[in-house]
Amino acid sequence: MFCGYYIVSVMKILVALLMSTLVFTASAMAQTSPSVKPRAVVELFTSQGCSSCPPADKLFSELSKDPSLIVLTMPVDYWDYLGWKDTLASPAFTSRQKGYSAMRGDRQVYTPQAVINGVSHAIGSQRSEIDKAISNSSQKDNILSVDVTINKTNGDFKASVAAAQGLSGEIWVLPVLKERAVQIGRGENSGRSVTYSNVVRGMVRVGTWNGNAMTVDVPASALPAECEGFVVLLQAGSDKKPAQIIGAARQSI
Repeated sequence: MFCGYYIVSVMKILVALLMSTLVFTASAMAQTSPSVKPRAVVELFTSQGCSSCPPADKLFSELSKDPSLIVLTMPVDYWDYLGWKDTLASPAFTSRQKGYSAMRGDRQVYTPQAVINGVSHAIGSQRSEIDKAISNSSQKDNILSVDVTINKTNGDFKASVAAAQGLSGEIWVLPVLKERAVQIGRGENSGRSVTYSNVVRGMVRVGTWNGNAMTVDVPASALPAECEGFVVLLQAGSDKKPAQIIGAARQSI
């Protein structure tokens, strides 16, 4: 009887050790496994002062739940004169939107505007048009063709870009807020509470990529205390004329 009890006890210990090892291994893999490769990066240029924008803001909250999409909200400041200063807007986002327009050569800048993979645009509240732009842009050369991975080691983040002959681009870090509700006090949306998803809080260029495999640090200065995650974009063109997005990855903090 004692012998049988001893054997059962030993077996329980061995099973517990095995389960502990599996949990540890899974945890270690989670730290080093690459992010799911996205099928599109979708940027929304919106404004708290734009009466047409809340439907787009709601749609982008829904799109942000799709793990195959990297969804980014970039509030612009050019509607502030209407009576309400957008609390999340940045002139850098206004400049980025105008840069896209200059690169496309179409001079189309409006809110709500969705820019897909850096090359196509659509009305930000029109799901069917965004889906169509995602499909069309994915057929263009080099869109999201380069693997970008993010790894965390000893609390520090590093972004790695795979090699791809004949391509080049800039590596950007975009800190984001996963969600922010804003009570709008004046202007066209006075009295409304609007929730924004994946709100970008800045853009920091951390490297220039020349087609060779490389790894760069994600500096702490690029990740303000309020951010809850960040996105790494590998993008052709320049900050004045951003072009196609050739690689992307995201990371929660």
